[in-house]
Amino acid sequence: MLLKGSCHCGSVRFQLHAAEPYPFNLCYCSICRKTAGGGGYAINLGGEYDTLKVEGKKHVSVYRARVTDPKSGETEQSEAQRNFCARCGSALWVWDPGWPELVHPFASAIDSDLPIPPERTHMMLGSKAGWVQVHAGPRDQKFDAYPKESLAAWHERLGLKSTDS
Repeated sequence: MLLKGSCHCGSVRFQLHAAEPYPFNLCYCSICRKTAGGGGYAINLGGEYDTLKVEGKKHVSVYRARVTDPKSGETEQSEAQRNFCARCGSALWVWDPGWPELVHPFASAIDSDLPIPPERTHMMLGSKAGWVQVHAGPRDQKFDAYPKESLAAWHERLGLKSTDS
C-alpha cells in the first residue's frame, strides 16, 4: 500500500510503500510516549526504506534516544534515528541501521486512509506511564516488553495483505 504522510506545518511530506499497513502495534515505551504519543503510546507502521521519498528534507531533524542497557545498566545512545519536523516537531518515522531495509512511519503522520486492524498489540506495557489506561479489545494482545511476532508475521497470521503495489 502506498502511504503518504506529512508533518503538521506542511514543511515535510513523504511517501513510501508498506506491505504491512495496518496500524495495530501500540508502543507504550517512554521513548515513543514522550516523542510521539500524546495518548501514552505511539503507533508504528512498517514500510520499505528504499521506497521512502521525502519533500522538505531540509526541515527533517533526527533524534537518537538515550537507552539503558538492561545487562550493564549503562546509558548509551540508540542507533535508531527518530525523524521529525524541525519546524513543528511532528514525529514522522524511525529508521534503524540494524534493519536498514525497513522504515517505521508513525501512524499519526500518515495522511492516507489506513485499514482498521481486527486486533491490536499493546507492547512495552512494563514501562507505560501510570496515568495511561490501556483500552484493549477482546482479541488484543498485551506484552510487558517486545512481542516475538513481527509486523510481517502479524499481517500474515491474520491473512492481511496489501491490496496495491
